[in-house]
Amino acid sequence: MPTDPLVTTGRPLEPAEVTRYARHILVPGVGREGQERLAAARVLVVGAGGLGSPALLYLAAAGVGTIGVVDADVVELTNLHRQVVHSDADIGHPKTASAAETVHRVNPHVRVVQHEVTLDSSNALEMIADYDVVVDGTDNFPTRYLVNDACVLLGKPHVWASILRFDGQVSVWWAGHGPCYRCVFPQPPPPGTVPSCAEGGVLGVLCAAVGSVQSTETIKLLLGIGEPLVGRLLVHDALRQTWDDLTVRRDPHCPVCGDAPTITELVDYVQFCGMPGADDDGSELPTVSVGDMAAELATTDPPLLVDVRGEQERAIASIPGSVAIHLDRFRDGAAFTELPRDRRVLIHCKVGGRSAEATRLALEAGFTDVANVEGGILAYLREIDPSQPEY
Repeated sequence: MPTDPLVTTGRPLEPAEVTRYARHILVPGVGREGQERLAAARVLVVGAGGLGSPALLYLAAAGVGTIGVVDADVVELTNLHRQVVHSDADIGHPKTASAAETVHRVNPHVRVVQHEVTLDSSNALEMIADYDVVVDGTDNFPTRYLVNDACVLLGKPHVWASILRFDGQVSVWWAGHGPCYRCVFPQPPPPGTVPSCAEGGVLGVLCAAVGSVQSTETIKLLLGIGEPLVGRLLVHDALRQTWDDLTVRRDPHCPVCGDAPTITELVDYVQFCGMPGADDDGSELPTVSVGDMAAELATTDPPLLVDVRGEQERAIASIPGSVAIHLDRFRDGAAFTELPRDRRVLIHCKVGGRSAEATRLALEAGFTDVANVEGGILAYLREIDPSQPEY
């Protein structure tokens, strides 16, 4: 479905810009007029991570005049195998600042607006309203639903993608022209059922393949050329090196873009997607710090320490004496034949989310002396044993 250009007028290019973008200007459908539109365009990139990195680089190289980047995180060593907008020298620095510096090196004609904040219901509408299109490079469900709902309420298109391990998905959600994200994914998966890249891993180069598609779709929308991925979901399997194009449709019963919407303002998206670490009645789970865990393990009657992570994670770092019982065994009940009822049980994962679910399930199964280790093995590595690698 062809669309009109999102940017209808542009500014005159400087002579140096004409030379820089000469290969663009020669392309039918872009030309000098299109390049001037790109120079006047405003694109918000949500997340300066694996997907945001190639998007930022290629949008800047293409000459998008103003690029906003929103991210509250700092650069970590584990980012660098895929987040190519950052380098070793940027470790510990805000991702927005690192991204801005790299973008300016790529193209000094581009203006970068740094939003070093967490995007949430209090700031999303005001922030997104200032841009022509949003590129969603987030890695969590609350922010995905937030970006979608904000874009629907503002009438903005957003170019979405998701990656995990060897697989990627890309689409353009644009209410009024096609489905929104909620039309296709009306409910988030139960917390913990879909691993994040930090838990399940991701092939670094996959980010370039998928992020470059996001950049292409963004430029097509800005210029009004080609057939954007509105109403289509592109699914990439890097192991088979295939791209499948699936048709997706607007849901007339969608609560945000349907015929009778019930969501007319932004909500609490963390709550909507499920709050890890709390019982169903809202009460807090029993927890221990890694310091208290270490002290308990050093006693003459130590608790049983259970590691609910996967085998690949345990191969990177582990806590001596821990017993591996995968979270899936808590979900299907098999773990409860292995846990002692006459001994205290402490449960840990990477950061505390999966172990919180396992703790809740154990309590529901009748175990009374069980607690979640706050911060998981990352807290243990930082506070107790920094000799092991983080991930």
